[in-house]
Amino acid sequence: MQAFMDKDFLLTTETAKRLYHNTAAQCPVMDYHCHINPREIYEDRRYDNITQVWLGGDHYKWRLMRCAGVPERLITGDAGDQEKFMAWARVLGKAVGNPLYHWSHLELQRYFGYEGLLNESTAQTVWQLANEKLKTEGFSVRGLIRRSNVTLICTTDDPLDSLEWHQKLKQDKHFETAVLPAWRPDKTMNLEKITYLSYLAELAQVSGIGITSFATLCAALKARMAYFHENGCRLSDHALTYAMYAPASQAEVEAIFARRLQGDAVTAEEERQFKTAFLLFVAGEYRRLGWVMQLHYGCRRDNNPAMLEALGPDTGYDCIDNHTPSAQLAALLGALEAAGSLPKTILYSLNPADDAAIDTVCGCFQNEEAVGRIQHGSAWWFNDHLQGMTQQLVSLANLGYLAGFVGMLTDSRSFLSYPRHEYFRRILCRLLGQWVEEGQFPDDRAALEEIVRDVSYYNAARYFAFPV
Repeated sequence: MQAFMDKDFLLTTETAKRLYHNTAAQCPVMDYHCHINPREIYEDRRYDNITQVWLGGDHYKWRLMRCAGVPERLITGDAGDQEKFMAWARVLGKAVGNPLYHWSHLELQRYFGYEGLLNESTAQTVWQLANEKLKTEGFSVRGLIRRSNVTLICTTDDPLDSLEWHQKLKQDKHFETAVLPAWRPDKTMNLEKITYLSYLAELAQVSGIGITSFATLCAALKARMAYFHENGCRLSDHALTYAMYAPASQAEVEAIFARRLQGDAVTAEEERQFKTAFLLFVAGEYRRLGWVMQLHYGCRRDNNPAMLEALGPDTGYDCIDNHTPSAQLAALLGALEAAGSLPKTILYSLNPADDAAIDTVCGCFQNEEAVGRIQHGSAWWFNDHLQGMTQQLVSLANLGYLAGFVGMLTDSRSFLSYPRHEYFRRILCRLLGQWVEEGQFPDDRAALEEIVRDVSYYNAARYFAFPV
């Protein structure tokens, strides 16, 4: 029986062990999509205890605790930090099969040097050990990033953002990791929201352009994109229910937008038409600027209205949406290609059933502009576990070009999440090792090591061409 999470965790063959220890483990981390706060990096925040850095804002853990029947008071409520940690430890101790079991123990090993288990009986020991460590040099936010060998971080930023903290970080010569903004214009696109008109008023003020039509909305967005570009932004991100394609004439889009400006509601079809026009416009600008477009879709958000009212969004009440029509995705990319406006694009679906569809759609739009010009993004959110990551890698290998994959990201709000890259790399090496030792791929060490290095780090560095 193999020991739990020893140095060869998940590495089931000698080839996998060699590839991971000699190659993957040596690569730095490029975290090109996350949700951490750049202000906390600039101010080099320190945490009083492990609950603050580990459980605060982590809806993955909150969701698991609810599944285990933990009262909300001990999750997001007014309980003390130690009480919340003890509740988490009780749940984690029996979380067999959940990736949080692996992630949490990797984080305890890598940051706190704790090789044991976290459960109800060890919780007090871990609480004291971690909190003592957090008081020491090297355990501030910047220290955790350095400890993780992270060369670059891309945050997630609304078009209204001043980017003040990115600017201050760029001027700070004492911090080596590049921290760049990423453009997230969801609030600008979601015209059905009740807050839409007040948001447009803010956008008009920040951009200096009065928004009285769809054309002037586009002008305001161009102005903000130029500002983001000046501040190092090179990629966008969109959270979609699905990648839609409902084309409409310019006059029709202007009429839809005009009615919304007057405070009227729009129909479901008008919403689709507006969002299609929006995506076609911004994608063309991304192409012009040399940005990468990321489309995250297949998620139905905020399914518990009572808890949305109590806690707000992004608190653990989302699910997979199985309405993700690949025909519309292909039509959207096809329209952009026909217009010469298709940027490098990464596609992520929350529905694992979409893996093959994504890979076959990607294959329709590849060319010499970039290796893997259209990418199948890493297994996302509910899929970033052993089976989900393996399935995504196998699908990409079967139907595309695994060697050109841009690899893993944290998609996290926690500064302790970088071992997710290690988890991914172990799974990658596990898969490659199996194929070699089953005779499905030769033991071509030079080629295998190059694939591992590239997927772990260097493909992303080349693909994004960040200004660092």
